[in-house]
Amino acid sequence: MFYEVEIPEPETDRKQISAMVVLNPADSRRLLAKATVVLPEVQNAWKNGMIIIARGITTAFITEELFGIQVEPKAGQTVGMVCNGITTSNIGPPPSTRHVIRQGEVVEDADSNVEILNFGPDDVFIKGANAVDTEGNAGIYVASVKAGTIGMAWPILTPRDCHLIISVSLEKLVPSVIEAAKYTGLYRFKYSTGLPIKLVPVPLAKVITEIQAFAILAGVRAYHIGSGGVGGSEGSVHLALEGDAERVERAFELAKSVKGEPQVSLPDTFSVTSAADYDYDALAQLAVLKGL
Repeated sequence: MFYEVEIPEPETDRKQISAMVVLNPADSRRLLAKATVVLPEVQNAWKNGMIIIARGITTAFITEELFGIQVEPKAGQTVGMVCNGITTSNIGPPPSTRHVIRQGEVVEDADSNVEILNFGPDDVFIKGANAVDTEGNAGIYVASVKAGTIGMAWPILTPRDCHLIISVSLEKLVPSVIEAAKYTGLYRFKYSTGLPIKLVPVPLAKVITEIQAFAILAGVRAYHIGSGGVGGSEGSVHLALEGDAERVERAFELAKSVKGEPQVSLPDTFSVTSAADYDYDALAQLAVLKGL
């Protein structure tokens, strides 16, 4: 479900204006990170509770915003990724180990699988996603037979009513996460360009896209009007912003501030570097993970 945001109604005595913005994928990730860290749930958990930041590329941006640091290579912060035209995984260590935060302090050498067992209803788990639909359903690629991070976290977070926040760009918009999930699975595919995956729907997560981000940060209505491009704008998201002139001006300044974010940097080591090396055999590529 999309994160609920209350946008002020247009004031009749104020001029209403519109603006159009194009955000490249890294721009969007920076915007999402800025919105995520100011959420009341995150701020409360930062002061009074616990936050776990799952490994991921968008969450690398969130780590940067929370701590005022630089995380490089950002794609090294994730395990699974899509790059160089295939699905693969990073086999190197993450550049940042600031995964678990308790009352604003990093828990050194923390194991998220252990620390999450201490979670209560005011604590926050932050993750990215691979798909989102217009109903606010998020989906996460899983190449692990153990269901990865979300397989560990979701059964704990849900019964405890913890906050599961998923920040995901409209670059990843699909018609239906539930429908798409039916046609994925680790053992479903005979051939694959990279690691075979299962798209796992994540119900009850609070989903933040660029639309919610602009509402949270500037109080404007954002409308997804198009996507894509060339020359570095492949995957870009195009938005119309509308509202009181003062708020739209603020939103446009925000958009300008994230423009030009450097393209996401890649790690050096991957589990699969070429699907052709495995004759595109899905199970042969999955076997590289050795049951992880």
